[in-house]
Amino acid sequence: GMLQDSEAKSLLSRTMTSFSPPLLDPKDPIAIERLNLMNMAKLSIKGLIESALNLGRTLDSDYAPLQQFFVVMEHCLKHGLKTKKTFLGQNKSFWGALELVEKLTPEAGEITASVKDLPGLRTPLGRGRAWLRLALMQKKLSDYMKTIINRKDLLSEFYEPNALMMEEEGAVIAGLLVGLNVIDANLCMKGEDLDSQVGVIDFSMYLKDGGHSSKSAEGDGQITAILDQKNYVEELNRHLSASVNNLQAKVDALEKSNTKLTEELAVANNRIITLQEDVERVKEESSYQLESRKVSNTINSSIYKVMGHMKDYKHI
Repeated sequence: GMLQDSEAKSLLSRTMTSFSPPLLDPKDPIAIERLNLMNMAKLSIKGLIESALNLGRTLDSDYAPLQQFFVVMEHCLKHGLKTKKTFLGQNKSFWGALELVEKLTPEAGEITASVKDLPGLRTPLGRGRAWLRLALMQKKLSDYMKTIINRKDLLSEFYEPNALMMEEEGAVIAGLLVGLNVIDANLCMKGEDLDSQVGVIDFSMYLKDGGHSSKSAEGDGQITAILDQKNYVEELNRHLSASVNNLQAKVDALEKSNTKLTEELAVANNRIITLQEDVERVKEESSYQLESRKVSNTINSSIYKVMGHMKDYKHI
């Protein structure tokens, strides 16, 4: 479940302050990329935790800060990947590196197996994306990232020596990911097209005024409030449309059973009419039998009388 707000926030501030950025050589563009990616990851993780705690509910695949977090993670994992030349061109995927986790932590085999069983995944990139989502749901993302980052000897097969995963920034990010264990996520990957999604970072989510005046903080608060409200309204709409569908299904079911009952009633009515006819016929037959019995009785008594008279004649 979720941690208490205060507990989570103190964990967050501890995590965010305990890492000092490495010294930068301004002429080293790759080092600058690494630092930028690390800062993006910090912002993304911090924002995700804070917004999740504000919402206080299970996050799903549609939640924008969560989608953005996965995009940032993808960029971090792609940084400095060695390109493998294949006959189809260059192949750049971080799935190979993530597959190492299973070799180092047997319990991760479950996730890798789930990824391979997911229908519709055709590319290593899609598998990598699915793996990240499953690891987050399992609250193991930080553990698994630390596991592979500690094995530079194995990672070097996939990454250049100056890649983010091979340098200090990778370790920093793996540490920051611990904070995400306060989040409950329930992500359905069946409908998502993980193969062909375009992972573009939406910087507008993280951009802030240079001066951290109270005005910009207020603005951020308002933006957060608006986003939360928007999410809340969307969530409400989702629930309402689900309820409407539910009710419609119930109405349909009732109509069906109503039709069935009407049919059964018609059959029963028919049966009653037939029975009534039978009863009438039986009555008629029995009254006819009664009449014929009366007639035969009269005839019989007449015969007896005649026979009696005939006896009388004999005596004369």
